[in-house]
Amino acid sequence: MHNPWTFSVAPMMDWTDRHCRSLHRLMTRRARLYTEMVTTGAVIFGDRARLLGFDQAEHPLAVQLGGSEPAKLAEAAKICADLGYDEVNLNCGCPSDRVQNGAFGACLMREPGLVGEGVAAMKAVVSVPVTVKCRIGVDDQEPREALWAMAQSVIDAGADALIVHARKAWLKGLSPKENRDVPPLDYPLVHELRRAFPQIPIAINGGIATIEATRGQLAHVDGVMMGRAAYHDTDLLLRVDPEIFGEPAPLASTFELVEAYLPYVEARLAEGFRLADMTRHMLGLFGGMPGARAWRRHLATEGVKRGAGVDVLRDAARLVRPAAAAA
Repeated sequence: MHNPWTFSVAPMMDWTDRHCRSLHRLMTRRARLYTEMVTTGAVIFGDRARLLGFDQAEHPLAVQLGGSEPAKLAEAAKICADLGYDEVNLNCGCPSDRVQNGAFGACLMREPGLVGEGVAAMKAVVSVPVTVKCRIGVDDQEPREALWAMAQSVIDAGADALIVHARKAWLKGLSPKENRDVPPLDYPLVHELRRAFPQIPIAINGGIATIEATRGQLAHVDGVMMGRAAYHDTDLLLRVDPEIFGEPAPLASTFELVEAYLPYVEARLAEGFRLADMTRHMLGLFGGMPGARAWRRHLATEGVKRGAGVDVLRDAARLVRPAAAAA
């Protein structure tokens, strides 16, 4: 029996929106998908249809919350659970200026007790799993000390899983982009954490870019969360079900994927979304295949035009097909 966190696609701001997730779900039935981070204030007071709307086909689907006040986390978690999300995840790892100003995200690595209070408050009002995504520390913290304190606090509060981005966040001196690459990865520390806390599923995130690396990590931890590699090399997701879960892939090829996505695209176009809202997530398809550049160029130039429809996608795919067949 696989735990729900065996393989997931990371929550990524400006990337993992509903269009992206619907595309990813066509490629893998088993991967757990996450929303972009949504603040508690946005959930409670914002346009929920726009911020939290999703297609039923996206399940299993988790919402990631940003916030630090237990009462507001509980209120937001209940709203999300009532909307049908399968998991509520608390962000304790994002290093952006926005979260620093709001004293949440990676700042919470300094306040494991408060994180525990937030988890307990959410657990009290929802029946779906409540999980935490964190770093191994921030700034000058000693990682083993900071990470162990966080793990102990959230476990005591009843968290259902812990996802660890295996590098520090530097809140001073590094940009959010640099925080994804510059601080060194420490996979062995997360493996040690898994041995120290066997009572909770622990997943690892950060720098894992291949199916082979995923399988290597699964020998040490309960799950792998993949970020940019899953997004930019989207064809990789077609390998997840057969190679991680031992189940057939939902689709046989990227060409089938484009065809399978068309009904979703047509439905969203009818609701007033633009084609480019969806095609921007498809630029990584056909990577390395003859015609991939022509595919990207056609989507980039034609997909943004006013009134662009699904014919743009079909025409772009034809630019790859003959060359691929010839190869």
